[in-house]
Amino acid sequence: MENKQEILNRLLFTCQATRGADDLASLIYDEKTEEVTATFVNGGKRIINVACDSGVAMIRDVMKGLGV
Repeated sequence: MENKQEILNRLLFTCQATRGADDLASLIYDEKTEEVTATFVNGGKRIINVACDSGVAMIRDVMKGLGV
């Protein structure tokens, strides 16, 4: 079983090093709803559906949801 929050923690660090997502403050996985909440430095949020995703598919969906 993949640790989806750990994958997101590593993805957050990588995104913050880029120009396209350097304003990303956090990526939080909710096991119950299978959604990722992306929070930005300015307080904005995006909810990204990652239901039934593998770790790699989740990364793709998050990046697509962030628009990068």
